Amino acid sequence: MEPVADPVVPAPAPPPIYVTQPELPPLQDFVAALEQIWDSKFLTNGGQFHQQFEAALCEYLGVEHVSLFTNGTIALMTALQALGIGGEVVTTPYSFVATANALLWNGLQPVFADIDPATFNLDPARIEAAITPRTTAIMPVHCYGNPCDVERIEAIAKRHGLKVIYDAAHAFGVRQDGRSILRHGDLSVLSFHATKVFNTFEGGAIVCRDAAMKQHIDHLKNFGIADEVTVVAAGINGKMNEVSAACGLLQLKGVDAAIGKRRAVAAHYRRLLAGVPGVRCMPAPVHEANDGYFPILVGDDYPLGRDGLYQKLRDAGIHARRYFYPLISDFPMYQGIASAAPENLPQAAAAARQVLCLPIYPGLEPGAIDSIASLIKSS
Repeated sequence: MEPVADPVVPAPAPPPIYVTQPELPPLQDFVAALEQIWDSKFLTNGGQFHQQFEAALCEYLGVEHVSLFTNGTIALMTALQALGIGGEVVTTPYSFVATANALLWNGLQPVFADIDPATFNLDPARIEAAITPRTTAIMPVHCYGNPCDVERIEAIAKRHGLKVIYDAAHAFGVRQDGRSILRHGDLSVLSFHATKVFNTFEGGAIVCRDAAMKQHIDHLKNFGIADEVTVVAAGINGKMNEVSAACGLLQLKGVDAAIGKRRAVAAHYRRLLAGVPGVRCMPAPVHEANDGYFPILVGDDYPLGRDGLYQKLRDAGIHARRYFYPLISDFPMYQGIASAAPENLPQAAAAARQVLCLPIYPGLEPGAIDSIASLIKSS
């Protein structure tokens, strides 16, 4: 009888590499916090972890007041309500769709202005050109955590009597000239989603400057309730629960180390991708960045093109993202707006055609970065 050959068992495929992986607090610390919550029976509505987390964030970020939210989108919507914004709001087409959706949900008209191709942020000159008699506010985004030109935006707002609300979802811990970028504008809004540099599983916050505004925001996120028998505004339920607040409080202890590891990943990418034909990395930031994203621009002279490289990486288990593509202005609910016309947004359209965000997170090993860069170079 002929011996039967052992079947050839293919080697298991390596696990996929995503753009980001959420940081988690030490399990034993998180369990201890859960036990405290369990014993207290205080699950939400401003419990001990909520209060401690707000105070800790103010200290870490160097800001006066923070109001915690269940997520960044509800925080954006509430920020617009808190300032009584109406009419038109100048904003960017180059962002996550929640930026503009928050405007529509408040019955506001987004007016899209083009971006600066060097920073991917709103171009101040295009902001001013987009202002009409109906404009009441500007809502810029610190895209990828790169600070907007806050001085020029502030000057424009002052000149035209406008409010400024920064979508700072990407900008946790970002500092410019030694001070938090969140100190600018009338309000700044953070996201603590699991994909962000700093997360609470789900969560968000509004940063403001004075106690009266903080109290107003706190009323709005809690149904407008001022006390047991008093409702002072038509609020919603946007409160952060105690589990998320406890997670955030624990995460703060390790966030500086995590950002440091992200910077090392970004520096490694820049070294490996320098000089690759058709590929351009954003310049290393001059401000104190958080390296929440690592976008590259894939030009027409790259052999595969952007979408070909995207698919090549996907086929290798590397889940890069075309982030942000499509533009917000290309989605059906926005296409009918005059400012959404492609000819109005040439720089944003060019960025959306070329951008590819590579994986970046503290646990990304140097060998994985080497493999990603090798795949990009071999095309």
